[in-house]
Amino acid sequence: MPSRHANRNAEITHRLAVEAARIMADQSIQDFSIAKRKAAERLNINEPKLWPKNSEIETALLEYQRLFNLNHHTNTLHELRSCALEIMQLLRAFQPHLVGSVLSGSADQYSEICLHVFCDETEQLLLHLLEHRIQAQHAEKKMRYYVDRIVTLPCFTFIAGHHPIELVVFPLTGLRQSPISFVDHKPMQRANTQAVQYLLK
Repeated sequence: MPSRHANRNAEITHRLAVEAARIMADQSIQDFSIAKRKAAERLNINEPKLWPKNSEIETALLEYQRLFNLNHHTNTLHELRSCALEIMQLLRAFQPHLVGSVLSGSADQYSEICLHVFCDETEQLLLHLLEHRIQAQHAEKKMRYYVDRIVTLPCFTFIAGHHPIELVVFPLTGLRQSPISFVDHKPMQRANTQAVQYLLK
């Protein structure tokens, strides 16, 4: 049977997760770490060991959206996923997969639509974007596979309508294994075009 001390710690962690989720929803914060710090300051809890996991905050965020903002959130999520599908269809030659908060359902109207695309020659993707008059900014993205393996990959960002898009470019072999999610530290969930179409139904 859990001790009274353990129960108290679990309750504090849960309160922090709920407060961090509320902050993320109300202030459109995308960064879990920032939300944790704000929640800890607001609740005057100065023990980082009691801070919730990102996955606990995401669960609380989904519940918050369901309870307090269901209709608006549902419409926003549908709009984001519809935009993602349009981009994925445009990039079908690069086997695009949707990842992140738009896939999990915790996104809000300010969330970035994150896609993984696959090709061995990044120039092919850039040329394809230019052919469709998409002016993308080039950057780099670090992705973790194991505790000791971090890979730096090219990525491109642009705006579609009023939604920010991020394309992380993996080699074709990258289809075999997903990188680690920063939310739950498990292999990142990916959805192909068919799966996103199913979500929209």
